[in-house]
Amino acid sequence: MMAKKIIKASRVERASRVAKVEVEAEETVKKQRAPKDLTTLRGFRDVLPEEEPYWNRVRDNARQLAEYYSFGRLDLPLLEYADLFQRTLGKATDVIEKEMYVFTDPSGYDVALRPEATAQTVRAYINHGMLNRPQPVKLYYEGQMFRHDRPQAGRYRQFNQFGFESIGEADPIVDAQLIVIGERFFRDLGLNVVVEINSIGTSETRKAYVMELVSYFRGFRKNLSEDDKRRLQKNPLRLLDSKEPYMAELLKDAPQIVDWLDEASKNHFMKVLEFLEEIEVPYRLNPHLVRGLDYYNRTVFEMYLAGETSSEASQGALLSGGRYDGLVEMLGGREGTPACGFACGMERVVSALKEAGVDPNPRFQPRVFFAQLGDAARRKGLRLFEEFRAEHIQVAEAFGKGSLKAQLEVANKMNAAYTIILGQKEVLDGTIIIRDMDSGAQEIVDAGKVVSIMQKRLVL
Repeated sequence: MMAKKIIKASRVERASRVAKVEVEAEETVKKQRAPKDLTTLRGFRDVLPEEEPYWNRVRDNARQLAEYYSFGRLDLPLLEYADLFQRTLGKATDVIEKEMYVFTDPSGYDVALRPEATAQTVRAYINHGMLNRPQPVKLYYEGQMFRHDRPQAGRYRQFNQFGFESIGEADPIVDAQLIVIGERFFRDLGLNVVVEINSIGTSETRKAYVMELVSYFRGFRKNLSEDDKRRLQKNPLRLLDSKEPYMAELLKDAPQIVDWLDEASKNHFMKVLEFLEEIEVPYRLNPHLVRGLDYYNRTVFEMYLAGETSSEASQGALLSGGRYDGLVEMLGGREGTPACGFACGMERVVSALKEAGVDPNPRFQPRVFFAQLGDAARRKGLRLFEEFRAEHIQVAEAFGKGSLKAQLEVANKMNAAYTIILGQKEVLDGTIIIRDMDSGAQEIVDAGKVVSIMQKRLVL
C-alpha cells in the first residue's frame, strides 16, 4: 500500500514538473512573439510606394507575355495541405526538412504556407478536370511564397514569384518555348540574361548515375560539410547543387549525368537545344545543373544575368524551371501526363533592374496638379477631378492640405508641368487658374473648358 502511494506521489510530482516546464516554455514563446518595438518579422519586408513602379513593370510584363502566348491566369490559395508539398518536393530536400512553414490548423489538419506553386498548379489541374480540355493546358500564376530560409540579399522568407506552366504535351518544343518566353521577359525589361541548361534524364536512368556519384564523393567525405554529408546519404544529386566553396574544385572531376542519359532523353535534349539555336537564344551547358526539387526530369534550366554563372551569382538564379513529367501521376492524375514550366523570383528581378539603372516607367506620372482653397472649392474639385480622369488625363492632388503654399510644394516635388488652382472666388465666378510651373505665369480660364484646354496643352 505504501509503495502505491509513493508511486502515485512520484507520478503527480513528475506531472507537476512537466506542467511547469510547459508553462515556462509557453511564456518564452510569448516573450518571443511580443518584442518591445514592433517591426516586420525577420525575412519579411514592406514594399514602399517608391518601389512600386519597378514591381508594376515586372508584373505588367509577365502578364502581357502570358496573354500573348495564351497562358490563362490561375490564382491559387496561400495555404494547402502540407502533404501536397511533402509528397512532391522530396523529403530529403531543404524545403521540406528546414524551410517549410507547417502548422496544425483549428480543424486538426497539418497545413503549410506554400513554398512554391508548381505542385499547386498540378493539384488544380487534377481537381478541376483540366485533362478534359485541349492539351496542353497553359497556366500562369503570380503571388507570394514562404520559406524559412536564411535571409540574405534578394532572398526573403516571404517572397513573390510568377510562373508559367504547360501541362499535357511532351514535345521538346514546349521546353524551348518556355525558355524563349523567360528570355524575352528579361529582354523586354532591358536585362541581358544567359540560359544555363542540362538534362537529368528519367528517374530510372538516374539510379546508375547516383551510384557512381556516391562512389566518387565518398572518397572526399572527410572534406565535406555536415550538410553535404547529409546530402551524400539522403539525396546525392543535391551535392551538384551545393554552394560550398570547395565544391567547385571537386565537381571538375565528378561524373556528369549526361553520360548516363537514355537515348530518348538525349534526343529530347538535342531537339530543345536545336530550337534554342534556331531562335538565337544564348545558352551554356551546365552538366552539374540538377534543380533542387525531386519532381524534375529531362530538361532543367536556370537564367542568370549575362556575365554571371551559377557559382558567381550572389542571389541565385533569376528564373528556374524544367520538365516534370511524373508529377501529375504522382498526385493522382492521369498516368504519363507530361508537363514543363518555370518560376521567376520577382524580388531578384526588381533588384537587378535597380542595379542596372533601368527606368521603371512608372504608371502614374501626372503632369497636372490640382490645388484648392476652401470647402466649396474642395467639393467642386472632386467633380472636376473625375472629369479629368474620364478623359484619361492623370492629375495629382493633395486634398488634405489647406495651404496653397503647401500644395504648390507638393506639385514641385512631383515635377508637375501645370497646376490648376480653384479658390472661393473662382467657384463663384465659374473660372479656374492655370499656372505654368516652369515660368510661374498664370491664366484665368472658364472652369467648364479647363479639361479641353489642358488636353491641347499636354499634346504640345
